[in-house]
Amino acid sequence: MKKVIIMVIGVLFLTASVSFAESTVSGKVINKADVKESANIAIGENAKANMGSVTMKDSSVSGKVVNKADIKESANIAIGENAKANMGSVTMKDSSVSGKVVNKAHVKQSANIAIGENAKANMGSVTMKDSNVSGKVVNKADIKESANISYGKGATANMGAVTMKDTNVSGKIINKADVKKSANIAIGDKSKANMGSVTTE
Repeated sequence: MKKVIIMVIGVLFLTASVSFAESTVSGKVINKADVKESANIAIGENAKANMGSVTMKDSSVSGKVVNKADIKESANIAIGENAKANMGSVTMKDSSVSGKVVNKAHVKQSANIAIGENAKANMGSVTMKDSNVSGKVVNKADIKESANISYGKGATANMGAVTMKDTNVSGKIINKADVKKSANIAIGDKSKANMGSVTTE
């Protein structure tokens, strides 16, 4: 079996992902990822490991945002203070989308791990903070035989979930999660674990 191992000592690494900050997109954003038998690892303070994901910060999109990820037998790991590991997910911070946001993730026999204070591990999820969406938000997650783990003080683990904080959505919010033989774990003081759920603050 062929194995692909990629390691980065630093801040950010992407595998079949779209990531942008302080950007303006006048059309739609679409990411289609097919990841198999692979490893994506980021180590260091503020480490970020994104696999089959779309991440946005301080950005604006005038069209829809679509992420479709098919991930099998793979590992996505971020280690360090404020580490973030995103697998088959859409994450937004201080951003706006004038169309709908759609995430469709198929994850099988894979692991997504974030270790460190305030670590965040997102698998087959949509997470938003201080953002605006003028259309609907849809998350469809099919997760089997996989593990999503976040470890550290204030750790957060989201699996097949939609989580929002200080965010406005003018359309409906839909979450369809089919999770089987999988584990979603958050360990640490004030840690949070969300599976197949919608949470708003």
